[in-house]
Amino acid sequence: MQGYDAKDLARSFRTVRANTIQIAEEIPEEQYGFRPAPGTRSVAETLAHLVTATAWPQDFHSRRLPATEFAFFRTAMEKAAAEAAQLTTKAKLVEALRTRGEEFAAWMEKLGDDVLAERVQYPAGMQPPDKTRFEMLLAAKEHEMHHRAQLMTVERMLRITPHLTRQMEARVAEMQKGATS
Repeated sequence: MQGYDAKDLARSFRTVRANTIQIAEEIPEEQYGFRPAPGTRSVAETLAHLVTATAWPQDFHSRRLPATEFAFFRTAMEKAAAEAAQLTTKAKLVEALRTRGEEFAAWMEKLGDDVLAERVQYPAGMQPPDKTRFEMLLAAKEHEMHHRAQLMTVERMLRITPHLTRQMEARVAEMQKGATS
């Protein structure tokens, strides 16, 4: 298919999930109810959303359904909401992020190029009218990155410097130290 295969998808998803877990661990549990603005998800709700967000693509693509349907998606979202409601503590959320993320990555890395290349039809009127399974699975990682960016902004609001920022600052300091030596 291309140079970026299922193993690469799984590896990159694991990296994204590891960064999400790091953020989940760094935000104090007493801040898990924090909402950056009215009408937005709390920290806990965002993390629970990420725990359950991979269930739909895994179920859908495991069945190798040729087209998406709103009814299938709606049912998956109802199931996800019920599961998310059970994730009531920081410990449960972090553990679920770990286990569900690894389950998704392990499943994804076994997909063949033939499966990733299959086109899936979208409901009438949606643009584009279809995507490859590869694009759809890549979107699962992009979706998590979107919410992780929100959580990094929340960290800033809570006066926590995100770990990725700290790592970059350390690299820059090391380069500057080397340049002056």
